[in-house]
Amino acid sequence: MNDSKIPAWVSILALPLLNIFFAFAFSAIIFIAVDVNPIDAAQAMIEGALGYQEGIGYTLYYATNFIFTGLAVAVAFSAGLFNIGGEGQAYIGGLGVGLVCLGLDQTLPFWAILPITMVASMAFGALWAFIPAYLQAYRGSHIVITTIMFNFIASSLMVYLMVNVLKQDGQMAPVSRLFEQSAVLPGFDAIAGWFGFSFAASPMNLSFFIALICCVLVWGLLWRTRWGYAMRAMGSSPSAAEYGGINSKHLIIIVMLISGALSGLLSLNEVQGYGQQLKLDFVAGYGFTGIAVCLIGRNHPVGIILASLLFGILYQGGAELSFDYPNIDREMIQVVQALVVLFSGALSLMLVNPTERFFTYLYNKKNAQSSLQAEA
Repeated sequence: MNDSKIPAWVSILALPLLNIFFAFAFSAIIFIAVDVNPIDAAQAMIEGALGYQEGIGYTLYYATNFIFTGLAVAVAFSAGLFNIGGEGQAYIGGLGVGLVCLGLDQTLPFWAILPITMVASMAFGALWAFIPAYLQAYRGSHIVITTIMFNFIASSLMVYLMVNVLKQDGQMAPVSRLFEQSAVLPGFDAIAGWFGFSFAASPMNLSFFIALICCVLVWGLLWRTRWGYAMRAMGSSPSAAEYGGINSKHLIIIVMLISGALSGLLSLNEVQGYGQQLKLDFVAGYGFTGIAVCLIGRNHPVGIILASLLFGILYQGGAELSFDYPNIDREMIQVVQALVVLFSGALSLMLVNPTERFFTYLYNKKNAQSSLQAEA
């Protein structure tokens, strides 16, 4: 069947919403099983995520991480590369941010430190993506395998550095010292105060706006540049791209460097913004969730923003729900999140064939009516 028979709005909007609906329907069964009204639970989640200023701040704080990792997956996926190493790339990006802040926070003001930390986060994340990219391009190693391996290597490297090098003297916890305020990203409450508004304190900070800028830049890259055209051409048909003169080896390296740099920017939110110090496990699974965000968002920056907000609501609203209902624990909320990932990711094509058959029926019926009218 010709995919053009399915309206674009159905493929981009309706099908993802249907997948999310099925995920929530199965989640409702879980809530009923533990004697919780699913409608009340949904209302509590929405109110906890969007019902007051602090909740909104937490929701957007989580969404910031998902935007960065979702964009990283989208850039790679547009070129036919499945980068699932965002976790490790963000981790090493955080190392770059931490080293800059620890080394310069006592000598430079914030306006001078921020550009350096942004470059460091992108450079360290891109460097961690470069080796899998090189192995894929020039040695034939599969990008999925190498990026998974590098996630574990990044984790082990960070454990060694935090325990043996960067840990404070006389402390048992493997964390660095707190950064000076000159190196910390301003929170949204402070930013709102600059313009005469008040907003409740929350982890949301300047990196949210950096993430939105990255969305615009990724959109421009993919749909308004020659590089973007080459990336999408290689993602659609590698052999045709090669025949058209595109150097796939060089392009793989470039794409993975961009993807790794976007993952590294997550550390601005977690290390320089919320944590204000370098510590272990600050990535907390955001890199893997970014894959689902990209799939739900249909590989488009606008869709990634909306999908990131959805997961931000699930994270923050789920935390509030576990407080309000004693018989709902954090693990059950993770099951709900996993169902969204399952239906929007692994089962994202579940409804495609029935939808294709439905619109094929409508298409053929329309043509038949047109033929009868022409004969009449």
